[in-house]
Amino acid sequence: MLVRRIARPLLAAPFVYGGISTLRKPQDRVPGARPVVEKIAETADKQLPVQVPRDVQQWVQADAAVKVAAGALFGLGKLPRLTALVLSASVVPTTLAGHRFWEHTDPTERFGQISNFLKNAGLLGGLLLAAVDTEGKPSVGYRARRAAKKAASSTEKSFEKAQQRAAKAQKKAQKRAKKAKS
Repeated sequence: MLVRRIARPLLAAPFVYGGISTLRKPQDRVPGARPVVEKIAETADKQLPVQVPRDVQQWVQADAAVKVAAGALFGLGKLPRLTALVLSASVVPTTLAGHRFWEHTDPTERFGQISNFLKNAGLLGGLLLAAVDTEGKPSVGYRARRAAKKAASSTEKSFEKAQQRAAKAQKKAQKRAKKAKS
């Protein structure tokens, strides 16, 4: 559909541009990302059997690379549902790291951070819609349920036929047994 061909690149553009910009100068994003990375690493260390890297610049670069790759694929319409989901997962920590409006007291700075926070929330909403968009085709869940119903129905019919054949065979065997006795 034409709308998807226009909307996907428009929705992907901020991610690709921001990712490339961050890959060129990751050090600009490190201070804002530090509290989020530390919180994620601290939580992960408690719950995972392996230790999570704490190099903030490495996390920033990895996030930027994910944004560029997933954004490009999404914009081209390749694996759109998966890439929308990946971008959704990426935008949340980025928003929490980069637009911490609750920490600003200057009204102008706070307004700018709130605006960017809400812009990212809007992008997240668009990505979530894209992640569930089946392009008019039945979803995998629907197709699986339908296939399971067909398989169950087919199995029931086969079982009923087998029961009928077994009953016929049993009757024939009984008739033969009666003839053999007489």
